[in-house]
Amino acid sequence: MDENGADLSHDGETIGRLEVRGATLFDGYLNRPDATAEVLSSDGWYRTGDVAVIDGGGMHRIVGRESVDLIKTGGFRVGAGEVETALLGHPGVEEAAVIGVPDDDLGQRIIAFIVGDAEPDALIEFVAQQLSAHKRPREIRLVDSLPRNALGKVLKKELTGWL
Repeated sequence: MDENGADLSHDGETIGRLEVRGATLFDGYLNRPDATAEVLSSDGWYRTGDVAVIDGGGMHRIVGRESVDLIKTGGFRVGAGEVETALLGHPGVEEAAVIGVPDDDLGQRIIAFIVGDAEPDALIEFVAQQLSAHKRPREIRLVDSLPRNALGKVLKKELTGWL
């Protein structure tokens, strides 16, 4: 779904909110109607918090979390994971994390945090050659390491404090 609740194109590229429903889905949070209303629509669709694309055959591919992995830039919706995958294809990149930060012109600007020895301008061009131009990072930050939780997951929300 888009942010207005409309179905999106099944083109394998258009990113939207993943919502599910079924007989085995929970009815809501115990004694928490406010929390239930945040995640369940009136007609029973559960908002997972994931963002995904659907191809012409109906196959869903989760591309990240709506809260940290969906970047709205220049009128486009960009999945951070797609940009991270492109960056990781460069031999000078060991690790990559991509976030969107507020931008007066674009809505959000794509920034990549990179562990490795790649040249930032070369990385931006590398991504632009693989993905649509609007998906390229506007800025590359070289860092020694990425912040992680105890399970090793990158804490993207902490990266905004590194700006």
